[in-house]
Amino acid sequence: MIYFLIVFSFLAAFVFTFFLIKAGWKSKILDVPIGDRKIHTKPVPLLGGTAIFLAFFIVVFLQYYFQPGFFTHFEFRQLLGIFLASSIIIFGGFFDDKYNLRPVAQFLFALAAVLVVIAFGVNLREITNPFGNKIDLTGLFWGGRFLAVDAIVFIWLLGMMFTTKLLDGVDGLVAGITAIGSLMIGILSLTPKFFQADVAFLAFVFAAANLGFLIFNFHPAKIFLGEGGSLLTGFILGFLAIAAGGKIATALLVMGVATVDILFVVARRIKRGGSLFKGGSEHLHFQLLQTGLSVRKVVFIFYFLAIIFGILTLFLQSRQKLFSLIVLFLLAAVLSWFLEDKIKKK
Repeated sequence: MIYFLIVFSFLAAFVFTFFLIKAGWKSKILDVPIGDRKIHTKPVPLLGGTAIFLAFFIVVFLQYYFQPGFFTHFEFRQLLGIFLASSIIIFGGFFDDKYNLRPVAQFLFALAAVLVVIAFGVNLREITNPFGNKIDLTGLFWGGRFLAVDAIVFIWLLGMMFTTKLLDGVDGLVAGITAIGSLMIGILSLTPKFFQADVAFLAFVFAAANLGFLIFNFHPAKIFLGEGGSLLTGFILGFLAIAAGGKIATALLVMGVATVDILFVVARRIKRGGSLFKGGSEHLHFQLLQTGLSVRKVVFIFYFLAIIFGILTLFLQSRQKLFSLIVLFLLAAVLSWFLEDKIKKK
C-alpha cells in the first residue's frame, strides 16, 4: 500500500500538471517574458505548485484514512495544520500569479501559513548538538507555549520558503533540488539510528510529487511552479526537516549552495536598497548562465552538489556535518565571488 501510494503521488502530480498547463493557458495565468532575468522567450503557464500540493495531500490523507496508526510522529491536528498552511500558500500564490500582488501581500500569505503551523502544534522537541548528544528543547516552556521553539520554527520555515522562492529562476531547479532534499530526509529517516517510517513516507511522497511535476518543468519548461509552488516546496521541505527530529543540517547541506547564494544576494540588496522579495539576475544560477553554460548544465551542477552533500549526511556524524556545512558555504561564497568578478571583466 505504501509503495503504491508513493508511485500514485508521482502519477497524480504528472496528471494534475498536464491539466494545469491547459488551465493556465485558458485562464491566461502566464509568466510573460519581460525583463532581462527571464530565460524563456514565450509565455509559460504558472500554477504548477498546485499539482504538487494536490498529489501530496491526497496521498497523505488517503494513508491516514486507511491506516491512521501508521503516523506515530504526528498528531492529526499537526497534519491538518500543515494542510491548512499549505492551502494558504497555494491560495495566495494563485492570486499573485493572477493579479501580480505587491511583495508585502505575498509575504503576508507566507507569514499567515507559518503562524497557522505553529498554532497547530508543529514544533521542535530537540536538535542535535554538533559536539555530542542532543539539546532538549522541551524545557523552553513559558506562558503556556514553547515560545523560544516557536521562534526557531518561525525563522526556519520562512527562511526555507524564501530560499526556494528566490531560487526559482531556472527551469527544473527548485523542483529537482526539493526532490533530492526530500529523498535524503526520507532515506535518513529509515536508518536504524532514527527509523521514522511515517516521516520517510511523507518525504518520499513529496519527492515523488515534485518529480511528477518536474517532467513538465524541466528545460524547456511547459509550466512553472508559480508563486505558491515556489513557496510551498521550501515550506514542506522545511517541515520535513523538523518532523524528522531536527534534520536541519541535512536540509542545509542539500540547499547549501542556494542558501549561501541567497545570503549574498540579500546582503547586496540591503546595501543598495533593493527589494528582498523579488528574484534577480545576480543569483548564482544566472551568473553561471552568463558564463555561457546552458540551462540544463547549470541545473545539473546544482543537482550534483545537492546529491553529493546530501549523501554525505547519511554517513557523517553531527560534528562532521557542521564541518561540511562550513566547507560548502565557503565553496559557494568563493564560486559566487569568482563568477561575479569574471562577469565584471567581460
